[in-house]
Parts: sequence; structure tokens; C-alpha cells
Amino acid sequence: MAVEADKGVEKLEDVIVRSAEQVAEQIRAARDAISTVIFGQDRVVENTLVTILSGGHALLIGVPGLAKTKLVETLGLTLGLDAKRVQFTPDLMPSDILGAEVLDESSAGKRSFRFIAGPVFAQLLMADEINRASPRTQSALLQAMQEQHITVAGARHDLPKPFHVLATQNPLEQEGTYPLPEAQLDRFLMEIDVDYPDRDAERRILFETTGAEETLAKAAMSADIVLAAQRLVRRLPVGDSVVEAILSLVRSARPGPESGDAGKLIAWGPGPRASQSLMLAVRARALLDGRLAPSIDDVLDLAEPVLKHRMALTFSARAEGRTISDVIGQLKTRIG
Repeated sequence: MAVEADKGVEKLEDVIVRSAEQVAEQIRAARDAISTVIFGQDRVVENTLVTILSGGHALLIGVPGLAKTKLVETLGLTLGLDAKRVQFTPDLMPSDILGAEVLDESSAGKRSFRFIAGPVFAQLLMADEINRASPRTQSALLQAMQEQHITVAGARHDLPKPFHVLATQNPLEQEGTYPLPEAQLDRFLMEIDVDYPDRDAERRILFETTGAEETLAKAAMSADIVLAAQRLVRRLPVGDSVVEAILSLVRSARPGPESGDAGKLIAWGPGPRASQSLMLAVRARALLDGRLAPSIDDVLDLAEPVLKHRMALTFSARAEGRTISDVIGQLKTRIG
């Protein structure tokens, strides 16, 4: 019986290995397809793909003109997902995102309510400049992002699967904006900084985007393959050393004795959802690289985008010119 059990385990491991190899190949094809349209943003593309493979949402922060909108559009094409876009403005209402019930009258004169679905019923939703909308409208996404369904007029409406929100935010213009509440920030698996491209990438952008023909990405995956990849991510094994690194890093990012010298700099830190996010993200990054298990290097590389929007510094730390990135870097040195 023990031998049969061992064979069963071996067969299960073989299935995971074969699935991982197939999915990794498809993901590499998707990343190559994205690179034909998006230049000089390899780290942004990688972290966004890691977020989607983890089944989460991402907040993209960068100045205008860095292809954030183009990235989301391209992801929809290459991953085979139904993508929609909402431009957030101060007068945007929750019903503009979720949808609303309208009163219909039949030819027989009978009246009834009919639900008209809003743009949230997409597999990939771009919330452009999300901090420009009022808290009332921002909160409309909270239930959708966490529960994968919405409630309108007391009726539940399930969202399509997979469902991901990629929100953008402009770090320059802060007048007339509404900062996202901590509860909503915590729903984003990662905060991804979109920086300027280097000189060679910008040179390529000039030639590729100002010609007579526009380059379009080709489909490399489908929604079913994305869902299969997300299920596979949750089955990848994680070593004890990686688990301990995640726990040590996240717990040291909170005020208390485990944070050491950095404790006096931290006003509040990440909760258990950060540990869950980092656990999924390191598995997804390993799969993206064609590996069957994550390493401590994955934890260190993904620590900042997973943690920095989930913690805040004290007034004295900010007065001294310290930043959250500095503090996370200090905490990472304690691990490796």
C-alpha cells in the first residue's frame, strides 16, 4: 500500500511538472508578444504578469505617457481576456461602473426591472486615474475586487472569471483627487512603479510608434489557460526557508519588537493579506521563469511592490527624509 501511495505522489508530481512546463512556455510566448508593443518596461510587464498569475489586482503608478493604458490593452489581447476601461473622474457614479436596473415595459404593458451590466463585468478592468473619483465611487470596486461579485438593488451578480483590476494613478497631480483608503489599497496585490524608459528603449519607441503601421500584439493565451495557470500557481511547492523569509519580512514591517531598529520608523504595517500576497507572488514569479519552486531571491525582489502600499512611516521618520523603500531595503538586509 505504501508503494502504491508513493507511486500516486510521483504521478501527481509528474502532472504538476508537465503542467508547469506547458504553462511556462505559454507565458513566455505571452511575454514575448507584449514586448513587441511595450518597450523598456520589462520589470513592469513581469510584475503585472505575476499579479495576474497570482489572481490579484495591481496599482500602476507613473507619470502620463509611459504606456500604462497601452499595457493593459496589450495584456487583454495577449492573454485572451475581455478588457474594458473606465476613466475615473470626480463626477463618476458607482452605477457608471457596476451597472444599474432600468424599468422596461413590454408590448403587453407589463413593467419589470432589467439589469444593465456596467464595465466592471470584464475579465481585465482598467481603472484609469482611480484617485480622481470620489470615495463613494471608489468603494464600488471594493466588493468586486475582494468578493468577485457585486450587489445591485439587493441582487447578487457574479463577475466573470478571471477578474482583475489594473488601476493607474498619476503621482504628480494631487489637487482635486481622493487618496485611496488603506482598506482599498490592501486589496491590490502589488503597487507597481512605472518609470521612464532608458535611451535605447525610447529610441525604439520613436521608430515603432510614429510609422505608417501600428504594431499589434498577438494572442498567446486564453482565459481558460490563465485560470489553469492560476490554479497551478497555488499547487507549486514552497520550501520552509522561503516561508520563513516571508514571515520574517512581513512581520518585521510592523511596529513591534520583530522590526528591530526599523520599528521606530514604522507607524503601521502590513497585515496577513500581505503574507498571502507575497506567498502567491513568489510562486507566480517562479512559474514565469520556468521554475517549479520559488527562492528567497523571489521574496527579496517582490518585497517592495507587495509591501510598500501596506505600510506608513511615522512623522519623525518622514521629517528625517526616510522613505518606505529605504525602510523595506533595511528590512531585506536582515534576510539575505
